[in-house]
Amino acid sequence: MQKNNRTPNLIEALIPIIILIALLSLNVIIYKDSATYGPNQIALIIGAVVASLIGFKLGYTWEQIQKGMVKSINSAMSAILILLIIGALSGTWMISGIVPTMIYYGLQLMHPSYFLLAACIICCIVSLATGSSWSTVATVGVALLAIGTVMGVPLGMCAGAIISGAYFGDKMSPLSDTTNLAPAMAGGDLFTHIRYMMYTTIPTLILTFIIFGILGFYINPGNNQQGVNDLLKAMDSKFYISPILFLVPLAVFGLIALKVDALPALFVGAVLGGVVACFAQPQLIKEISGATGNYATAAYKAVLQAMTGEVKIQTNNESISKLLSTRGMDGMLNTIWLVLCAMCFGGAMEVCGLLKKITQTVMRKVESTGSLIATTAGTCVFFNATASDQYLAIVVPGRMFAKEFRDRGLKPENLS
Repeated sequence: MQKNNRTPNLIEALIPIIILIALLSLNVIIYKDSATYGPNQIALIIGAVVASLIGFKLGYTWEQIQKGMVKSINSAMSAILILLIIGALSGTWMISGIVPTMIYYGLQLMHPSYFLLAACIICCIVSLATGSSWSTVATVGVALLAIGTVMGVPLGMCAGAIISGAYFGDKMSPLSDTTNLAPAMAGGDLFTHIRYMMYTTIPTLILTFIIFGILGFYINPGNNQQGVNDLLKAMDSKFYISPILFLVPLAVFGLIALKVDALPALFVGAVLGGVVACFAQPQLIKEISGATGNYATAAYKAVLQAMTGEVKIQTNNESISKLLSTRGMDGMLNTIWLVLCAMCFGGAMEVCGLLKKITQTVMRKVESTGSLIATTAGTCVFFNATASDQYLAIVVPGRMFAKEFRDRGLKPENLS
């Protein structure tokens, strides 16, 4: 902070937060589920503008504020790139028949009575291997959701089992970006950080397994065999189904096991999915591309379309056609837009000293170690709820409370 920069008072520091919360609440009331498709992004931008105006009043220049925003966005670039690659991967894994093959064999092997438990365990394993809850949900999660829906398992329970498993793996995997980011912000060691998380995560996971196991016995699948048969027939009519297609996800897991970074590993998976699609699904390739001439041109066009945009695979059943459709990278752009706007808001708040003022005010009432930890957790929840971004909720509180934890003789892992 330069000498001519005035320290903000608490009211000035809270104004952007209050305006943001008010706008986000209004958007939910007016737009409901569509609030994240533009309105919330605008709310974050308005919040950043308000924070910037207060920054001008405090003596900051636009150059300083802009650098703070760019620095904040740069901290999220890895996640943004991963989101784009996940979009491409989900597209090529669909047209290559990888996800349909998972659905096909899963329908024949799984039973409603233990589906929820199995889905949670499968997502745990895949997410631990990939380090990404998003890629787990976008690939294996999509397949499991389809299987559960056809089996008559309640949609909410399916989603809960998938997300529970996916986020356990994301949280505990040394390949996860957030798992690496948290100790980095706190100044701790990665594997010590993971070991500390086990104290609360493992008992929670065991309890989750027990709950899903019990819930399975109360599921009434009803007469869903016709729905299962319809889906199996749709798979057979549109895709070449074979266990050999599992070689692609196995290759990706192998790369990650060899400590290849998640971004190039997922990119290789997306490319391999496209290559497999060209050889395993020639009829589908022609259908997607709409080309009638040279097959190489048709394959190139179809794979790029699957990686970047929407692909609609038509069947006799509308719900099955919707399940087999993907949006590629284009489907991730709205989330990326939200992340960019959130990081702009966080960057403006941080560089203008508004976050620091809020922290100083909060810390005056914190005396015991327990209250410090509770305050830190509450601050993370607060930023996650207001900024709609987990990276901001890790980076900002990490910077805010790191010194206080050190001053009290607490290990960095307690913070991370």
